[in-house]
Amino acid sequence: MTEIKRDACELIKRKMVKGKVVVLLGARRVGKTFLLKQIIHSLTEEYILLNGEDINTHLILENRTLENYRQLLGSKKILLIDEAQKIPDIGIKLKLMIDGIEGLIIIATGSSAFDLNNMSGEPLTGRKYSYTIYPLSENEYRQFEDKVSYPDHLRHRLIFGNYPELTGIPDIADKKEYLNEIINSYLLKDVMIFEMVKNSAKIYNLLRLIAHQAGMEVSYSEIGSQLGMNKITVEKYLDLLTKVFILFKLEGYSGNLRKEVTKSPKWYFYDNGIRNAVIMNLNPIETRNDIGQLWENYVISERIKFQSYNRIYAKNYFWRTYDKQEIDLIEERDGKLYAYEIKWKESKVKIPAAWAKAYPDSEFSVINQFNFDKWV
Repeated sequence: MTEIKRDACELIKRKMVKGKVVVLLGARRVGKTFLLKQIIHSLTEEYILLNGEDINTHLILENRTLENYRQLLGSKKILLIDEAQKIPDIGIKLKLMIDGIEGLIIIATGSSAFDLNNMSGEPLTGRKYSYTIYPLSENEYRQFEDKVSYPDHLRHRLIFGNYPELTGIPDIADKKEYLNEIINSYLLKDVMIFEMVKNSAKIYNLLRLIAHQAGMEVSYSEIGSQLGMNKITVEKYLDLLTKVFILFKLEGYSGNLRKEVTKSPKWYFYDNGIRNAVIMNLNPIETRNDIGQLWENYVISERIKFQSYNRIYAKNYFWRTYDKQEIDLIEERDGKLYAYEIKWKESKVKIPAAWAKAYPDSEFSVINQFNFDKWV
C-alpha cells in the first residue's frame, strides 16, 4: 500500500498537550492504527504503546491506582492505547492517570464497537480532544495521484470508495471481496454488539433500503412498513449505524419560509464502496443509472471530511420546498449560509427563486467533477 500521510496527523500532533487525552474515533479499517504509527515515528520522547485487544493490557490496567500507573509509565510521559474501547472502565482509568500524573499525554483510538467517546465522555469532560478518522480523503490522494490520471481514479472511487487498503489491491475481484468482508466481518458485527441487536438480517435490509434512497428524503414509517418493524425501531437502528460510522444524515433547513420541508431527513454513506457493496452493484459508472446518487453521496461525504480535518465548524442541511425547489447542501457557518448544488456534469444551474428571495445574502455554487477538487 502506498505510504500516505493522513490529514489528521499534524492536527493531532498539535493537540498532544500535557494533561490532555486525544481520542481518535472511526470505523474499523479506516487507518487509525496506521495513523498512530505515523505519530509514533515523529515522537522524540519515550512512550508506551498498549493494545486494548490484548488481555495483558487489561491485566496491567486492572489495578486502578495511581501507584500502579506510575510504575507502568516510569519516566515516560506519553501513553498510546490502540483499541482502547475494549478496556473495562477505560474512561475512569484515563481520568485517574491524566489528573494524577503530571505532564502526561495520552492518545487513545477506538473503533466504533462501543463508541469510545461516549464511554470516556463524562469522566474526561474538559480533559480531551476528540477527532473522527475517515476513509481516505481526496486531499490525501493528491499526495500520489497526478492530474492526468485523476479523472479515472475519481470514477473508480465513486464505485469502490476510499478505504486505505484498497490502494494496494489492484484486482477488481479482490476489491469486491475486500468490501464484502468489511461489511460482514467488521461493520455489521459492530452494529450487533451495540445493545445486543439480534436481527442482523433486518439491519442489512435496512442498509439496503437506505442505500437505494441515498440522497433522498426518508420516511421512517414507510421503511418500517417494508421491513416489518415500527418507526421507533427504524430510528434506533439508524442511530446505531451512525455510531459505527456507516451512515450520516442531513436534516432539512428551515429559516424564513413556511413551505420549507423539514420533517424527513436524507441519509448518506460515509463511503461509496460500502454503499455499492450493500446493494451488490460494483459495476463501472458507464453502465449505471445512479451516477447522480453516487456523485452526491461522494461529494457530501468528502465535504464532511474536509470540514472535520480543517476545523470548519458548520451545520449541514439540505433544502427543499413543497413545490419541489431544492438545493443539495446548505452550510451554515460563521453566521452565513452557503448553498451548493451538486451535479456530475458541467451545466448551468440557476439558484432556486424561493431561496434567492428568502436568503439574498447567501452564496450559491454548483459543484461538479471539474471544480470539485478545489472545494475539498
